[in-house]
Amino acid sequence: MTVPQVSGSDTTRILLLGGTSEASQMARALAATGRRAIFSYAGRTATPISQPLPTRIGGFGGIAGLAAYLRAENITHVIDATHPFAAQMSANAVAACSMTGTALCALERPAWESGQGDRWVSVPDTAGAAKALPERPARVFLAIGRQTLETFACRSQHFYLLRLVDTPEAPLPLPHAQAVIARGPFTLAEDLQLLRTHAITHIVAKNAGGAGARAKLDAARELGLPVILIDRPAVPPRLLRHNVEDVMHWLDHGPATGAAIERGV
Repeated sequence: MTVPQVSGSDTTRILLLGGTSEASQMARALAATGRRAIFSYAGRTATPISQPLPTRIGGFGGIAGLAAYLRAENITHVIDATHPFAAQMSANAVAACSMTGTALCALERPAWESGQGDRWVSVPDTAGAAKALPERPARVFLAIGRQTLETFACRSQHFYLLRLVDTPEAPLPLPHAQAVIARGPFTLAEDLQLLRTHAITHIVAKNAGGAGARAKLDAARELGLPVILIDRPAVPPRLLRHNVEDVMHWLDHGPATGAAIERGV
């Protein structure tokens, strides 16, 4: 994408809410065009990826705190490129931008859709995923991060394989669990080896979308494994774009005439 450099008289000041590979792509595009922007990490990862923009780490203190930050930093535009399951942060961004009159656009990867050979079961949340596991002991690749592991304690008969970015600071809340420490994106070959090495029989994952975490689903298809896929949480209505180029167009020109405000799900 070729975009002319922004002149020094441009008054746009952007807050980029990050934490995804798309956010990193967005940061590079903003830096390459000389935009005045701040990259924000939630602070859940001990070693976040370095960005080509000034970076802040940590929460804002809810809607009121985010609104106060937008005013104090003279933010004119917010780009929400957080994870599709970071629903609270996205909802806070919608509310804070409405309170302050700040323009908001979400950069969100499309959800995954099943294809021929996939054995997917969709569930509304992590509790539904736990209930969808079989009664008999299974070997589960629990690809959901570390925030909601306790939900699966009710299915303690299973072995759980976790793949985390950081080494857990406390014992895992599951009696039969093992953590592999690795940072994606992962290839099909790598995930096939992972599933075979640990004799995995079931996969539980969030419908995060994108290419970086897709390989485990392709590996499950190749091995004929069932996948329990957790649906995305609902987010208040907001302007939604699916690639960096469209967000850059929004920054330059605003929404296209008649562009719809889409509901995040």
